[in-house]
Amino acid sequence: MGGQYRITGDKYPRMRRPRRRGRLVVLAAASAAVLGMLGWGTLQLVDVFTGNGDKAAAAGSTTRCRTGATPSPSASRTAAALPEPRAVTVNVLNATTRAGLARKTADELKKRGFRIGDVGNAPKQYDKKVKSAGILLGPSAALDTSLPVLAAQFPAAERRTDAARAGAAVDLIIGDAFTSLAPRPAAAKALAALAAPEPAPATTAKKTC
Repeated sequence: MGGQYRITGDKYPRMRRPRRRGRLVVLAAASAAVLGMLGWGTLQLVDVFTGNGDKAAAAGSTTRCRTGATPSPSASRTAAALPEPRAVTVNVLNATTRAGLARKTADELKKRGFRIGDVGNAPKQYDKKVKSAGILLGPSAALDTSLPVLAAQFPAAERRTDAARAGAAVDLIIGDAFTSLAPRPAAAKALAALAAPEPAPATTAKKTC
């Protein structure tokens, strides 16, 4: 070849390929990520086999659950001490215009075991003013004792108490709508129910999550 520049000899210079540094950086980063994932997976396996995962789950469930009270039918309600009919003194008072009604009713109560006190006409504040079947009246202490026992014989009557009233006797005031006392079998059944009340629910703990 002519010209100023010539290539002499039988060896030619070799061209080097550019180094691929970018590829090496990517490979190194990928390797680090893989190693990190392997390490994290190993820690998880260790937690599972050692029980730490169960403890964490138990702790989490404890914080999310609440304990509440729910009724349970296993407990029985405590019944109030009810007196026997023979321990209840009843004043039978007639507030109607029908003569002899107080005596007739008092005789029937006596046959059923009650102690009879006064028998006669109702006082002025009730005389000819009771339009219902009747009123059972007693002191405050009789509300859960004598009055329920007497009401078993006369369920249609209204129950009232007087805090200022002295003594333990109760009044049966007969009103215009009165026809008769409850039949004896029905009254006996009502007394038995008072002596043995149905079980009432008690509270038991229950978790809600």
